[in-house]
Amino acid sequence: MSWAREAVAAIRKIILIEDRIEVLTEQVKLLADCYRDLDRRLVRIEAKFDLLEKVATSGPRRMLPEKSDD
Repeated sequence: MSWAREAVAAIRKIILIEDRIEVLTEQVKLLADCYRDLDRRLVRIEAKFDLLEKVATSGPRRMLPEKSDD
């Protein structure tokens, strides 16, 4: 193989590597967005559970009046 062919082959490899890096970069961005969305959803769920726990443990509970035998 001549040096020109080797140079062209090396340039092609570099271009392919750059394309793969661009694709991976886009995939990582999409994964980061999905992670952020899941994190926000988890925070909302945790907040709801915290609220439920506070309501369940706060003060005396109101009970329904007992059924009368009328």
